[in-house]
Amino acid sequence: MTWPIGSLLLLVLMLVGMPISFALAIVGTLGTMSIIGLQPALSLLGQTFFDNSREYSLSVLPLFLMMGNFVVQSGIAEDLYRSANAWLRHRKGGLAMATVIACGGFSSVCGSSLATAATMSKIALPSMRRFGYPDSLSTASIAAGGTLGILIPPSVILVFYGIMTQQDIGKLFLAGLIPGILGVIGYMIAVAISVRLRGIDLPVQEKLPLVERLRALRGTLGALILFAFVMGGIYFGVFTPTESAGMGAAGAFLLAVLSGRFKLTDALGTLFETAKNTAMMFFILFGALTFTSYVNLSGMTQDLQTGLTIFGDSPTAIILTILAIYIVLGCMLEGLSMITLTVPIFYPVVAAAGFDLIWFGIFIVVVTEISYITPPVGMNAFVLRSVVRNVRLKTIFSGLIPFVAIDFVRIAILLAFPAIVLFLPSHM
Repeated sequence: MTWPIGSLLLLVLMLVGMPISFALAIVGTLGTMSIIGLQPALSLLGQTFFDNSREYSLSVLPLFLMMGNFVVQSGIAEDLYRSANAWLRHRKGGLAMATVIACGGFSSVCGSSLATAATMSKIALPSMRRFGYPDSLSTASIAAGGTLGILIPPSVILVFYGIMTQQDIGKLFLAGLIPGILGVIGYMIAVAISVRLRGIDLPVQEKLPLVERLRALRGTLGALILFAFVMGGIYFGVFTPTESAGMGAAGAFLLAVLSGRFKLTDALGTLFETAKNTAMMFFILFGALTFTSYVNLSGMTQDLQTGLTIFGDSPTAIILTILAIYIVLGCMLEGLSMITLTVPIFYPVVAAAGFDLIWFGIFIVVVTEISYITPPVGMNAFVLRSVVRNVRLKTIFSGLIPFVAIDFVRIAILLAFPAIVLFLPSHM
């Protein structure tokens, strides 16, 4: 089976509703079978699932998922929002800006875009509505802020990328830090632009004394300590990314218990949720690795490398072509599906063009963030719609326009100044 037929079959299976994990595994196995025969293909399939399920480095995935689940249970999001609001309440659009900062902080210890959006919608939206914020601005700030969960470490998608491309997960985490901070700043600017361009007259609250603002930061200490502990340990070589995941999960559990909002009876539900999500993501990952074997055998990489030079053979032209492909795919696929589908195809081409694969990982995650807040998929917008049923999707997407524009500015910055991404990993 040639790779164009395999790619078409994959799209058909996804369009009829087959889970992407099974679609990737089926197409990868059938394609490999057509090249090397039935018995070797089935042996390769079994080896991929069996060997990788016993891979020690993959334990980083369930441990970081457990860390995020304990953090959600601990109520840290409320403390982060309250602290950010204490510093920004006197500014126009301050509540929306505080929401963005709280989303960034919560992402740093949660690692999930959808969990961040769902949690912050319950915490920040009632407050913004009470002070007269239009639904378009309030929901957009939550949906956009939630996308930071797949970039600011620890990020599950970066773990996937690191495993598929055999890149250091610790370096990927550090590489995502500065672009994540740029994302927070950019979204705050988008809030200010929305308020000014739309002429939204928002009430402001009285500026709190410095002592009160500093006192409000106490609620963020747990999250800051946990984040510094996990990332600092990786940066200074105290422990590996896998060990840091275990330490982070233990620290998040302790934080949840000390918060007083977590009962030991909740632990069973948290562990079950972690196991369920781990099984789902392992199936997706193993399906992607099976598909990668087919990609390598079929000659797709060489043909694609030739095809990507249609707009020029310079590295910049190649990366811009890939960017355009990702933007189109983002209108049809959610982030994790897009990463697992495309990374096996694109990363050999990008490496051959001379790009650093750590930089490319951060680049495509930032591009993928856009797919979470653009129609027709826009997973974060749909999460908000499911939580807040009296807001139309059209309202949410219209409010997201300035945030999407800021994302494209951030992509341009990463293209122009790759050192922003590579600075921290180079000093690891």
